Amino acid sequence: MPDEQPGPWWRGAAIYQIYPRSYADGNGDGVGDIAGIRARLPHLRDLGVDAVWISPWYVSPMADAGYDVADYRDIDPLFGTLADAEALITEAHGLGLRIIVDMVPNHCSDQHPWFRSARAEGPGSPERQLFHFRPGRGASGELPPNDWQSAFGGPAWTRTTAPDGTPGEWYLHLFAPEQPDWNWEHPRVREEFESILRFWLDRGVDGFRIDVASLLLKQEGLPDKASLPQGAADPASDRPEVHEIYRAWRRIADTYEGERIFVGELWVAPDSLPRYLRADELHTGFNFPFMQAPWEPGALRAVIDGTLAQHALVGAPATWVLGSHDATRVVTRYGRADTSFTERHQPAPVDLDLGTRRARAAALLSFALPGAVYVYQGDELGLWEVEDIPVHLRQDPAVQQSGGTDPGRDGCRVPLPWEGDEAPFGFSPSDVGTEGTEATEPWLPQPPAWKDHTVAAESGDPASTLELYRAALHIRRTEPALGDGPLEWLDAADGVLAFTRGHGFVCLVNFTAGPVELPAHTEPLLSSGPLAGGLVPPDTTVWFRIG
Repeated sequence: MPDEQPGPWWRGAAIYQIYPRSYADGNGDGVGDIAGIRARLPHLRDLGVDAVWISPWYVSPMADAGYDVADYRDIDPLFGTLADAEALITEAHGLGLRIIVDMVPNHCSDQHPWFRSARAEGPGSPERQLFHFRPGRGASGELPPNDWQSAFGGPAWTRTTAPDGTPGEWYLHLFAPEQPDWNWEHPRVREEFESILRFWLDRGVDGFRIDVASLLLKQEGLPDKASLPQGAADPASDRPEVHEIYRAWRRIADTYEGERIFVGELWVAPDSLPRYLRADELHTGFNFPFMQAPWEPGALRAVIDGTLAQHALVGAPATWVLGSHDATRVVTRYGRADTSFTERHQPAPVDLDLGTRRARAAALLSFALPGAVYVYQGDELGLWEVEDIPVHLRQDPAVQQSGGTDPGRDGCRVPLPWEGDEAPFGFSPSDVGTEGTEATEPWLPQPPAWKDHTVAAESGDPASTLELYRAALHIRRTEPALGDGPLEWLDAADGVLAFTRGHGFVCLVNFTAGPVELPAHTEPLLSSGPLAGGLVPPDTTVWFRIG
C-alpha cells in the first residue's frame, strides 16, 4: 500500500465504514449495492483511507438491515452477487484499499436453514441444541424462561408454535425476534463459523468487524438477572470463555498472508477491554468511550488517557471513532446542549453551524491521536442527522419494538449525496439503461439542503469538510509522527488541549468560548477552521510544527 507507516498496517490505519444500502446505488432501485460501491471506489482512494469496512451484505430478510443473516456465504440479491463481491475485493486491492467485512456471530436470521430446522424438529432435537430453546415458566409455560430483555425493547424471548397449533418452547434473541441467538457451547456452531471465516479469507478479505463480540457465550443456566447479587457479572455478556473462541479465530487468520485482522465491537467495561486485545486474540476493538464523550476538554482528555493506558497493558493500538451506523451523526450531536452520545431518544434543538465547527475540530483531533481511526460514510461531507423521516418510512426495528419511543438509527443511515441540485443527488443513476425509466427514489429521503454537501459540490472548495478530510488524511499518511506511536501532553491554558506526537508535530484544540493565541511554530500544517491573526477561534483544532 502506498505511503504506509512502518509496522503492521492495522496499527495506524484510517478505515472508512460503508453502510451498503446507503453508499451508492448502481442499478437504480433506490438501494445501495455492490455495483454502486465499485463505481465510487475512487472517492475512497482520493479521500486517503487505507481500508474499508462494509456492513453486512449477506443473504438476509432484512429485519435488521442485514444483521439477521440467513446465509453467511452468499450476497443478498439486494446488493448483488458473490461474483460482484469478489470483483469488488480485487478492484479495491488494485486501488490500495483493504476490505473488512462484517461478521455477525451472536445471532442469525430466523430464516437461516439451521433455525428453520430447529423450529420444525421440536423440543429435544439436536437441531434445537444449536440455539437457546427453553420451556416457559408459569402454569402452562406462558411466561418467558427468564427476565432478560432485548436490546430493541421487550423480552428477549419469543414463543414458538407447535405443528398442532399449541404454544411451544421459547427461544432466546438478545435483539429482534427475527434474530435468534446461536448456542456457542455447541461444537457444531464453532466449527461452522471457523468454516465461514475461511470462506471469506480465501476470497481475499483483509479482516472482519465482529458484531457484538462480547455476547456470544451466556452463563450456564441462563439465570434471571434480578436474582444475581449486586455487582455480579452480566450473565449474557463478557463471559470469560468467549476468549477461547477468538484465540481459535486468530490462529486461523494468522495462517493467511497479508495480516488479516479482527476488529471487535466491544461494549465492555474498561478493565475487560484489554483481555480481548491480547496478542493471540483480536487485533483491535472499537473505542466507544471516545465516541460517547461530550465535547469538553476534561472528559476527552480523560478518555484519551484511559484508552491509551488500557491498550498499553497488552501492547495493542487504540482506535478512535466519532460515528457509525448506530450513532447520531456527530454534527448533530455536537450541535446540541448535551453533546454526549446518549441523547438519541430525546431530540433537542440543534445548532448545525456550531455542530459543524466542532465536528471538524473533532476529526482533526481524532486523526492526530495514536492508533487507528474510523470514518463513517458521510462524516467527510459534514452531513447531519436526518430527524424528520416519516415514521412509516423508518425501518429500524428499534422503532417498532419500543412503541415509537426510540426514533431508531435511520437518521444516520440516509443515502449519501454525490452530485446535483436535487434528490437523489447522484445516489442512484439518472439513466438505468431503459428508455424512459427513471431511478427509484432512495430508500430513505434526503434533505434538500444536502445539495450544498454533495461530493461534487465540496470537491475543490478549500473551506469544505471534504477537502479538510482529504488534506488531513494525506498528512496522516505522510507524516512520520502520526498513526501508531507515542503521545505527550503539552502545557496549555484552561479549556485547551495540546499534545505532540514527535518530529515536532503538535495538535492543539480550543474548547473555550474565545480565541486563544497560537503558540510559536515553524510550520502551519492544517486547521479545522480559519485562523485570525495568529489566534485560534473557539471549537477549532490546529496542526502545526515546532522546533
